[in-house]
Amino acid sequence: MRLIRGLTNLKRLSASADSPLAGGCVATIGNFDGVHLGHKTIIEQVRQKAVELGVPSVVMFFEPQPREFFQGSEAPPRLMPFRQKYEALLAEGIDIVLCIGFDDTFRSFSAMDFIENVLIHGLAVRHLVVGDDFRFGCDRAGDFRLLEQVGQEHDFTVENTRTVTVDGERVSSTRVRKVLNVNGLEEAERLLGHPYRIHGRVVYGRQLGRQLGAPTANILLNRMPALRGVYVVRARLETGEWQDGIANIGLRPTVDGKRPALEVHLFDFAGTLYGQHLNVVFRHGLRDEVKFDSVDELRQQIARDFGHARAWLADNSAQPFN
Repeated sequence: MRLIRGLTNLKRLSASADSPLAGGCVATIGNFDGVHLGHKTIIEQVRQKAVELGVPSVVMFFEPQPREFFQGSEAPPRLMPFRQKYEALLAEGIDIVLCIGFDDTFRSFSAMDFIENVLIHGLAVRHLVVGDDFRFGCDRAGDFRLLEQVGQEHDFTVENTRTVTVDGERVSSTRVRKVLNVNGLEEAERLLGHPYRIHGRVVYGRQLGRQLGAPTANILLNRMPALRGVYVVRARLETGEWQDGIANIGLRPTVDGKRPALEVHLFDFAGTLYGQHLNVVFRHGLRDEVKFDSVDELRQQIARDFGHARAWLADNSAQPFN
């Protein structure tokens, strides 16, 4: 799979003699946050049509997401960071991922600017899969009908996305966030098609966990996560080995955390994880994130959390895991 970042790189690629887009492509556009069952169905639509036409399949999304650009810290939390989204799309068999920077210049594009610069001259799109409520361009003036009209003039077709429902309700990133907000990990797994997880690189922290007797692998998160609190987790190391553990995800209010982070303590593990990528799977919620009056109170609570986590793991040792 190929990653194209930005319109400049898209234009450079489309102008090259050996461009994979020389014969056009089949594309879809969206946030694809979480790459849930609904997204996977859309991707399959795109892949099937791409095979039929003999052209690459393309997923286009924006960084930051439009709501993050306009709403800042008030935007909905992310289900997965950029790298994890890219890896999830790779696993679904997409040929090209196009990530366009959403900034003041791009937001000023008219609907026709977007169609001409991105879809026609950039991607040479031959078939587009988007929702019939898709809006784009400055002031969200572009819509599905405009795409159909322009497509007739420029020889590309437009298809509505298929809807996936679970328990009679549409699967969406918003729905996944809602169930995670109330620790509905089992329901989230049904909507995602796999247990909820976060991938990230381990960075150097303040070493406070080590001082508290609970050394942690720290993964900084660029945006507020969909989960907040303390969880039983299972983490896959770069070696492929799985380790049980406990994690805190959020702002670490007792130590005046300013930036959201995922802190993972792996039971019975001795080693260095700095610089490695961890795949952290959330298995069971233990408690909400709480601000304690002192570090000593936090130390005592951590000991209780460890006991509760080990007890849950002992009771669920035979539970299927993937």
